[in-house]
Amino acid sequence: MTPVWYNARKAAQVVALFARAAGGKINVLKLVKLIYLADRLAMERFESPILKDKFVSMDHGPVNSITLNFINGLAEERQEWNELVTARHGHFVGVRNPHRELNEVDELSMAELRILAETWDRFGYMSPFELRDYTHQHCPEWEDPHGSSEPIPVERIFKFLGKPESATLAAELEAQQTIDQIFARADALPAGEESDSAYSLRAGERPGAQAPLDHTHRDVRPRRELAGMHQIAAGESVF
Repeated sequence: MTPVWYNARKAAQVVALFARAAGGKINVLKLVKLIYLADRLAMERFESPILKDKFVSMDHGPVNSITLNFINGLAEERQEWNELVTARHGHFVGVRNPHRELNEVDELSMAELRILAETWDRFGYMSPFELRDYTHQHCPEWEDPHGSSEPIPVERIFKFLGKPESATLAAELEAQQTIDQIFARADALPAGEESDSAYSLRAGERPGAQAPLDHTHRDVRPRRELAGMHQIAAGESVF
């Protein structure tokens, strides 16, 4: 079951942007490496990934495992995902309508769009296996699982990014997931049936943990203005 704190709509927007940048469809191995590298860069810059996910080591490198399940068609509740992303066909997945303006990337902040654009500029020219080799060589948090998969603790990623307070940062992200889970469950309740914890959070009595990037830096401008974020990178980048 997909955790309630996972934002499938946001992940679908990330996938759609990378697929569009690649011409409408993208190799899955290349895609999952780009997503991981974008999250890693966001953790380095802002101490929070773009996507809340479970990171694992697989034979071909580090992977966002929940997002991979959606890509592979293994996840439930796919309506928002399917609005933007096609079903996997062989080694490829694509944006559902490559001619449609992706002007409703409402789950992604300005800072996150810049991270995605920078990731594409740095790595978009690489082949899937060049990207695999890059993550093997430059992501020391990855360990060869020898045909299986092994969790990559968030603290371990922060450690290899040189963050001195890696344990504290990991704990803050875990606390934020707990908050998101409370909100998600509260949203599913009929009016008037929220728990005390959900009510206090809605009233602004949040714990002291730092909110993640997409909450603290969310760009609140109208959606139509987000269309221009596809050109954050140099030239005519689709970002």
